[in-house]
Amino acid sequence: MNPTPTPTSDRLSDYLAADAVVDHGHPSIRALADALRPAGGDPAEAAFLFVRDEVEHVIDAADPRVTWRASDVLRERVGICHAKAHLLAALLRAQGIPAGFCYQELSALHGLNAVYLHGKWSRLDARGNRTGAGGEFSLDEEKLAWPVDTARDERDHPEIHPVPAPVVVEFLMTTEPGTGWYENGLPRTL
Repeated sequence: MNPTPTPTSDRLSDYLAADAVVDHGHPSIRALADALRPAGGDPAEAAFLFVRDEVEHVIDAADPRVTWRASDVLRERVGICHAKAHLLAALLRAQGIPAGFCYQELSALHGLNAVYLHGKWSRLDARGNRTGAGGEFSLDEEKLAWPVDTARDERDHPEIHPVPAPVVVEFLMTTEPGTGWYENGLPRTL
């Protein structure tokens, strides 16, 4: 059973803020957010599907690039789960939809998002489904990329953070690009 998502801040405005990582004021983020607003459709789902399906996960693509800033992830169209979560948060926040960051301790720390819609928080995982992951858009039932296996000492963190975990941002900002860069020190815990 998945834990109930719990915001670490009581202010929804914290989940709409821009910073160096979630740079939703960047013109490319704004333009895409506007383009993803479907007539009569769900802008959160459109943003989720774009990040999940149009931005490659570095491991699936065997891509040597390291991205961390939302606008860079969009420009390069590649990122690890954390980078993809940064982009999804930026696209949602650019549309006035509160979005935060959640984590799972799997073989390494896995990053995903939470979104505040219809009066409640729902977790979304836009990691990408190329290698057996099962992330789907759902506000009613969690459909995350990977289930947590407690028998393997994996852990699900229910906290919804308004900013990405500093340990993740520091790792991504200081890691040298190259083959398999994600195998060398990707954080395992918060």
